[in-house]
Amino acid sequence: MSVKVYIDGQEGTTGLKILERFKDRKDIELIRISEEKRKDPAERARLINMSDYTFLCLPDDASREAVSFVDNDHVRIIDASTAHRTNPDWAYGFPELSAAHREKIKTSNRVAVPGCYASGFASIVYPLVSSGIIPKDYPVFAYATSGYSGAGKKAIAVYEGDDKPYEFNSPRQYALSQQHKHLPEMKAVSGLEYTPMFNPMVCDYFSGMVVSVPLQTRTLPKAVTAAEVHKMYAEHYKGAKMVEVMPLMPADEQKSFFLASNTLSGLNKMQVFVFGNDEQILLCSRLDNLGKGASGAAVQCLNIMMGIDETTGLI
Repeated sequence: MSVKVYIDGQEGTTGLKILERFKDRKDIELIRISEEKRKDPAERARLINMSDYTFLCLPDDASREAVSFVDNDHVRIIDASTAHRTNPDWAYGFPELSAAHREKIKTSNRVAVPGCYASGFASIVYPLVSSGIIPKDYPVFAYATSGYSGAGKKAIAVYEGDDKPYEFNSPRQYALSQQHKHLPEMKAVSGLEYTPMFNPMVCDYFSGMVVSVPLQTRTLPKAVTAAEVHKMYAEHYKGAKMVEVMPLMPADEQKSFFLASNTLSGLNKMQVFVFGNDEQILLCSRLDNLGKGASGAAVQCLNIMMGIDETTGLI
């Protein structure tokens, strides 16, 4: 038996990727909107209420508007915008964070898909806080490298166009005012009392990202080794199908190792790394910003809500 699925915002980057992940599925009946009515509120409302599940791949205001259209109790919403990620009434769509997160996704009619940077950040920081390795008031700093696909259609066109500006050939730091839109989510979901500092960089490759968080162990309330931190992550993500804790490398092996940001491009998985030594620990999370960081995470949530294998259509 198939379920009816509508994607509001199916022409955007995330919407198109969700469609791509449904192409071979027989348990999904897609509801499509005609091009001329794509922005017609009445038609969108009609199709949302026809569906069993609706994905919102929209700007925040349009997403809030779409939720207000729902007048059918059976419609379950999976929102890929930032509009509802810190709303406690919505399930946060990162099931590997805890059993409670997974259960809420399974039973809720409202699920907020995590942001790409926030996914990498929370995968590192949430376990640090919940295990007590760092306190909730710890001054967390994170930096990240990302491909340009997450910047939207206009930026993609510039990066791939014939008249690409010279500076687009290098990594470009942005959100320098410390007001990145993912920061409230990063703070709230990870259980921090203070907003972290965050330094993202968009780079000249299509997709994939690494989010990194450094720890100076002398600043921690209790002494901890890199091996102990690695063991904590291995236990936290034990049995996870989409999150893999990578082996802890000895110092000599790290000397010749380069951590690329694009090697999970096109995949729906995440890798967590522990680097450094017992004085300075570098924690990294690698993922595809269009996969586990967006459309892949959205489809994973749908699968959990449907009560089927969460990897369906993803692996």
